[in-house]
Amino acid sequence: MTNAVIETLMTRRSVRAFQEKAIPADQLQAILETARFAPSGMGRQTWKFTAVTNREKIQKLAAAISKELGREGYNMYQPEVLIIPSNDVESPFGKEDNACALENIFIAAWSFGIGSVWINQLQGICDRPAIREILDSFGIPKNHVVYGMAALGYPAQEPKKNVEKIGEVAIVE
Repeated sequence: MTNAVIETLMTRRSVRAFQEKAIPADQLQAILETARFAPSGMGRQTWKFTAVTNREKIQKLAAAISKELGREGYNMYQPEVLIIPSNDVESPFGKEDNACALENIFIAAWSFGIGSVWINQLQGICDRPAIREILDSFGIPKNHVVYGMAALGYPAQEPKKNVEKIGEVAIVE
């Protein structure tokens, strides 16, 4: 048994090479809305979702991450859009909440044929001065932390189809 949602879940793959092709504003808005509807611990929704659509600004952040982490040439795969979920540093469920929101972003993006990949390099370096300055310029609250980001764009090539069975499942009655 299959449906469009199951098909999207089963065919989505991480994309690490993107076309230089704009994502339509209405589709980006729909993707962001799915993030807002993700589960959150106790329904607190202590998050903010920031979409950066300027490639130069995205690469400025990538260069700062590259310098901070000593990863020469790091470019976040040069996406068209970078969605930055941030969460109140005091939220006891912030990391988990943002993970749920990122999954919604990835699935929603793929439903439009837009590829995505999880970017996790900001975790632990959000408050380093060079990084914080850029996050501030994006309007990310000072009391927020970034656990992961979504790099989005149209795939430069067809993602590999996974035909292997991954992990195990069990139904216990």
